[in-house]
Amino acid sequence: MPKPRRNIESVAESTLYPPPTLPPTHSLARVVKASGNNLYTVQLPSQQTLLVELPSRFRSTIWIKRNGYVVVNTEALAGRDNKLDGEIVNIVGDEKAWRRMGYWPEEFKKVQVVGVRGREEDEEEEEESNVGKMPPSEDEDEDD
Repeated sequence: MPKPRRNIESVAESTLYPPPTLPPTHSLARVVKASGNNLYTVQLPSQQTLLVELPSRFRSTIWIKRNGYVVVNTEALAGRDNKLDGEIVNIVGDEKAWRRMGYWPEEFKKVQVVGVRGREEDEEEEEESNVGKMPPSEDEDEDD
């Protein structure tokens, strides 16, 4: 039997808005890869990688994409004797709203990528571009 719609909507809504502050045991992390069934490898702002678990309230409700952001509780699984380093507490839904918060780490700030090509090369490419044009006819090929 699927989850009730109200539960799905409440979980989705809870990920949209960032909390005013983060507790000391919580940290923002970037998702590096999915490591298994509800397990994810994340990277903290200090470049440390952790293996964290997705709690049951998020499973089959919200999907986490690679290079997305999550809030991780590093003390949640401290008492357990296993390879897990923490638990995902929240998933960053509206990234713009989260980036405005004071606790967003400098290491996760967006950087703008500058193109490698120079301006002259771009102009030449625009002149020679065949996008949206018809292929040359046989008459034009003979004249060249």
